[in-house]
Amino acid sequence: MNLSSEGHWKPDLITALCRQLYALAKREEQAAADEAARTPYWASLPASVEAHRSAARMLRADADRLELETRPWGVPI
Repeated sequence: MNLSSEGHWKPDLITALCRQLYALAKREEQAAADEAARTPYWASLPASVEAHRSAARMLRADADRLELETRPWGVPI
């Protein structure tokens, strides 16, 4: 779905949504770091660490896509 073709997305809404997505991604990264820090160095990391990291990557990708698809034509990235 191309969001820019919808024509009813307000820039302030997009900005707020992207900020929230980036904030959620940061929290997922912090959760991964906290879990990894509690794991002894000789032990394998729990699968939840990679799950948090993966969630953070997906949240950032969604925010990046949203910003790109709603950017007015001619505005540099």
